[in-house]
Amino acid sequence: MCGIGGVFTHHAGDSIDPQLLVNMAAIQAHRGPDGFGYQIHDSGVGMTHARLSIIDLEGNRARQPFRSSCDRVLMAHNGEFYDFQRIRAELVAQGVRFNSKSDSEILLHLYLREGLEATLPQLRGEFGFALFDRDEDCLYLVRDRFGIKPLYWTMTSQGLVFGSELKVLFAHPAVKRDFSSEGLFHQLMQTMVPGSTAFAGIFQVQPGHVVKVQRDGGLLRTSGHKYWDLDFPKDHERDQSISEEQHINAIRRSLLEAIEMRLVADVPVGCYLSGGIDSCSILGLAAAVNQTPVKAFTIGFDDSRYDETDIAKEMAEATGAEQDVMRLSGDDLYDHFETTLWHTERTIYNTLGVAKYLMSRHVRHVNYKVVLTGEGSDELFAGYPAFRRDMFLHGSDGGDQDQSQKRLDQANALVTGAMLAAKPVDDPHLTATVGFTPSCLQPWLACAPLVPGLLASERREAMAGYEPGKAIAATLDRSQLDERHVLDRAQYVWIKTMLEGQILTWGGDRVDMANSMEARPPFLDHHLAAVAVQVPPDLRIKDQREKHVLREAVAGLLPERLYHREKFAFMAPPAHADEEKLQKLDQLVAAHLSREAIETCGLLDPEGVAQLLERHRNPETPAAEKVQLDAMVNHLLGVQILHKLFVQTDVPAQARQAADARGWHVSEPAQVF
Repeated sequence: MCGIGGVFTHHAGDSIDPQLLVNMAAIQAHRGPDGFGYQIHDSGVGMTHARLSIIDLEGNRARQPFRSSCDRVLMAHNGEFYDFQRIRAELVAQGVRFNSKSDSEILLHLYLREGLEATLPQLRGEFGFALFDRDEDCLYLVRDRFGIKPLYWTMTSQGLVFGSELKVLFAHPAVKRDFSSEGLFHQLMQTMVPGSTAFAGIFQVQPGHVVKVQRDGGLLRTSGHKYWDLDFPKDHERDQSISEEQHINAIRRSLLEAIEMRLVADVPVGCYLSGGIDSCSILGLAAAVNQTPVKAFTIGFDDSRYDETDIAKEMAEATGAEQDVMRLSGDDLYDHFETTLWHTERTIYNTLGVAKYLMSRHVRHVNYKVVLTGEGSDELFAGYPAFRRDMFLHGSDGGDQDQSQKRLDQANALVTGAMLAAKPVDDPHLTATVGFTPSCLQPWLACAPLVPGLLASERREAMAGYEPGKAIAATLDRSQLDERHVLDRAQYVWIKTMLEGQILTWGGDRVDMANSMEARPPFLDHHLAAVAVQVPPDLRIKDQREKHVLREAVAGLLPERLYHREKFAFMAPPAHADEEKLQKLDQLVAAHLSREAIETCGLLDPEGVAQLLERHRNPETPAAEKVQLDAMVNHLLGVQILHKLFVQTDVPAQARQAADARGWHVSEPAQVF
């Protein structure tokens, strides 16, 4: 895993400052502290790369960016390509000569021989890469199928600027740094519009998409297309001849293969271990195929209602894993809130993001660079309570809806207001697109009416009549929703919104790579996903038991009580649940949400913020509403902190200082080829 960045100028003859490229690498050196590289092509493109050495540790042999021997192609890659050894061997047998043992180099040779469209289906793993083709005079920006790895871009007066993180773009002086009113609105209600960011004019390459940037007469024209999607079978096309046992066996085989591939590294590989089925499944299978004990890292909380270390300990003992438990308190979480936001570059509703940041730091301190993680299991196998709610409300299971709702509410009392809405929300645009308003979005749509009163008057006027549900619905592909089962549609929406915009961002890549730690999620292997979408809905949720087919696939690995337990949402204790944590939150509120601080930034309305804070502190406020308000307060703090970090701060100067601190400089005249 690494970090990339670069510039594609409007005109081929435009110069590119090599030190600027180095600065863009230096500001993301946490993604790749093991070295940097840059290349400038005489066609007006420059790329930079900060390297985290995982595969091919031999000197600078795998230093990027890579360029082809014919000087036609320049590329920079962040991520991992699995199954690369087989592909490399096949290419070598056909006469291709490699300069490294890096997994990244297969992209260069596949592209030269087969072109991009034929190459993409062969790439397995998580990645964000940039590839310039001199003959086509165009740049391709490509992101992996689920959005595990980030990739941002923006257009400026000097050309297109791209990078693995927003701060990489902000290191370029031509990139404007300001919130968009729409981005601010969505930061405060948690759910982002896919492909957007909080900042004006700055976009993400969407998961499973290619952005093509074509130079045309001194202008850069962008276009894009989707190269992959989930493709749940239509109801009438689902193969009914496959038995339950066959589905279970297929899932077990595919998961094991995904895990085996992700254990390949030239450094030790550990596992994250909570008390859930997902991480326990991964540890169990990884321990079974490993010749030596696996290192298992567990987060523990001082609030027993949110702590899962007992089950994790039982799983570690059963597999012979070396368990490392890091316990966290309220002090730990809010003390590192601002640092975490510098890495996430978006607001967070729960301090689980901080906990994950602290865990990745701990992992590096004990000399591990790579862990396997459980993200994606709930998405593929319907693990979240929102899916169960949609299933019994909108499906055709014929059960007692009132009884099902009561059981669901009792099991999820702690997270009502976040994982589940306290009251139903019906958005007409989402209902028109999906057929119903997915329960996963309802808690955050419930926050939307509160947002206008929190915005500064100018921002409020700009957003008059804005409908966030309409903006989200417009990004969903109807061809992937029509004629699908209710559960398929609910899972699809979550994957396109919450998975990419939350779990894989502030709960995944950004807080892992903040400490140069690579997280590999086997459940998000697209070969496994292709098998999972074939599983009928009534085998994903069977008799109101979520993830049924996965439970059965790994039943022999799981502790008995975990096998029988309902899904427990893994999150950090919210502020209102802990007096010590609430005091830490108050310190941040005093620093960032005072009238003076709010007026300095010009984003929020002081009176509106004060009223919300008062409601949050009121002991009469219902528990579910307090969970919702906890999230809103975190978002209010977040936008103020993000403004301080990325708008008020001179980021180009900060990037140059980062380069100076590391001694990353252009030591001789840069070669342009």
